[in-house]
Amino acid sequence: MTPAVSLPAHHRLSLYPSLSPSLSPPLPPLTTAPGPAMFGTESSLSMFLNTLTPKFYVALTGTSSLISGLILIFEWWYFRKYGTSFIEQVSVSHLRPLLGGVDSSSPSNSTTSNGDTDSNRQNVSECKVWRNPLNLFRGAEYNRYTWVTGREPLTYYDMNLSAQDHQTFFTCDSDHLRPADAIMQKAWRERNPQARISAAHEALELEDCATAYILLAEEEVTTIVEAEKLFKQALKAGEGCYRRSQQLQHHGAQYEAQHRRDTNVLVYIKRRLAMCSRKLGRTREAVKMMRDLMKEFPLLSMFNIHENLLEALLELQAYADVQAVLAKYDDISLPKSATICYTAALLKARGVSDKFSPEAASRRGLSTAEMNAVEAIHRAVEFNPHVPKYLLEMKSLILPPEHILKRGDSEALAYTFFHLQHWKRVEGALNLLHCTWEGTFRMIPYPLEKGHLFYPYPICTETADRELLPMFHEVSVYPKKELPFFILFTAGLCSFTAMLALLTHQFPELMGVFAKAFLSTLFAPLNFIMEKVESVLPSSLWHQLTRI
Repeated sequence: MTPAVSLPAHHRLSLYPSLSPSLSPPLPPLTTAPGPAMFGTESSLSMFLNTLTPKFYVALTGTSSLISGLILIFEWWYFRKYGTSFIEQVSVSHLRPLLGGVDSSSPSNSTTSNGDTDSNRQNVSECKVWRNPLNLFRGAEYNRYTWVTGREPLTYYDMNLSAQDHQTFFTCDSDHLRPADAIMQKAWRERNPQARISAAHEALELEDCATAYILLAEEEVTTIVEAEKLFKQALKAGEGCYRRSQQLQHHGAQYEAQHRRDTNVLVYIKRRLAMCSRKLGRTREAVKMMRDLMKEFPLLSMFNIHENLLEALLELQAYADVQAVLAKYDDISLPKSATICYTAALLKARGVSDKFSPEAASRRGLSTAEMNAVEAIHRAVEFNPHVPKYLLEMKSLILPPEHILKRGDSEALAYTFFHLQHWKRVEGALNLLHCTWEGTFRMIPYPLEKGHLFYPYPICTETADRELLPMFHEVSVYPKKELPFFILFTAGLCSFTAMLALLTHQFPELMGVFAKAFLSTLFAPLNFIMEKVESVLPSSLWHQLTRI
């Protein structure tokens, strides 16, 4: 023990002026003197809590509930529109690099295997946007929908892709040599439909221009009959240009480009004429035109005329001819499509669907034919998992876009729009699909790092489909995304604070007691730490710190 230090009398008198020198008690040792009321932490906290009224707690919880509710609404809207959480996206894009994280998209791993590289390359190729081989006519079909519903069925992105296609197929570098073609070259670049139509009429005043007839047939006329008349005029003009350029194609690169353009124009006209015949009920005539076109131009597979032929043959119920076309185009070296995969499944299902019963199949097992049909359905569903809900009418259909994304929702819409009637015509086919299609997902590895029969499902389909499909359509997403953590967190926070605000408003005194007890418990560890710090630090140092 440190000996007590005695102070002179006049110091004691100055400290205790109300006491006489004879009655003044001895001062305690300086080493055991308490600090300045332990900084008054506990008493200050109690005093602060006692000054808070129930109105403060109501305002606090109500404001917290409002703010968390606004965050929840914004997060939900952002997730529905872009398919991801805004907070998570900002965290990954901006905060993670600051904290020293590594972006998963960066090519940091230099030891990537050849298989992974091939898979990534395949994903990129599968996210390519394709021209819809069964696309509708703008003037006779899309515009009629707009007049009736007031909605635009085509997005700006989709129409911009069509404009690029038209410039690729219907123009060339030598268009300036022919005045009508020069006008049409500018017309295909116009955004305003009326300006395009006016330019086409201007070109026809100069000469019979095949591309001008095409534009008017696609965009101006309002019926398929009128469109067919214009395409017949375009065919007459297009055949003349094709014959002339065919004779000169070997005279130089300029004439070769002209011949390539005239070939594209002629193929497009004949294909649209065949589609007009199909829409007007002359299906056999349409089939003949498509077969002749495929024989005349076998190398122009970019138009996918065989898909038009498959649909027309299904309308005629010529299933043997459909099987013959599938045998030619359902090849491992050729790109697949929903039309090929689901038509193959329909033909397999046709042989067993009329007698198929899930109860009987569960008792006796599947026969060989039924097993083949089920496997064909699983193959089709793995290629495009969005189609069954449209075929089973679990989701509503809209007009298909002019471009589709293979394995995406846009392709599912385009296929179902034209092929739903063929599935309904085969007795029991939709019932077999309904009983078996969900079994596909038990065969596909999860997460989708590997496919079963095809490459892994690409992750880019949702973004591209949202650009291709109108806003009023709810885009089908696969695999179904779980709600992000921050949406669940803000939903829980909003509900909890709203409940606290309601309870505080109804029971202010009781909730005030609970709040004070909660805050006291919350600050108890801090008070304990402060007491330990005060007991360890010297009194003079603690006094200086409290003054600071």
